[in-house]
Amino acid sequence: PLTYNHVWVDVTLHNTSLPPLAIKNPECLGLLHQLDKTKDVWTQHYCILKDACLYFYAGIRSTHAIGGIYLQGYTVSEQSLGSRRSVIEMKPPSEEFQTFYLCAENVNENKRWITALKTSVNKWVTLHQAIQDFMNRPLEETKM
Repeated sequence: PLTYNHVWVDVTLHNTSLPPLAIKNPECLGLLHQLDKTKDVWTQHYCILKDACLYFYAGIRSTHAIGGIYLQGYTVSEQSLGSRRSVIEMKPPSEEFQTFYLCAENVNENKRWITALKTSVNKWVTLHQAIQDFMNRPLEETKM
């Protein structure tokens, strides 16, 4: 099979091996609870958002990430879920991927995360679209 490697994938894989505070210029960081739908429980993680990737750590002193979500194509919104009035819903671009539910410590923290998540995803979409537009231009327009 043909595999497509991109420097961004290499960087995000490298970032998972770093402690949370070693990731340079994060777009957002702090505690989030993630819903485990199979057990119907919320698990707390220390999270770092960087370049449309959300990294999960067991705690702030962890030596590496325990997981992450590539957020390209996801839509981020605020929903109510069960007894929680303010939950961050991250819906994937297609049904083959999982919808994630996160919740911060309070409504204001949720809003801060929602703004950061939307900004991070939209930044990627804008860059990706610009690259696609450039690549789809006639060859004579792209010569230097």
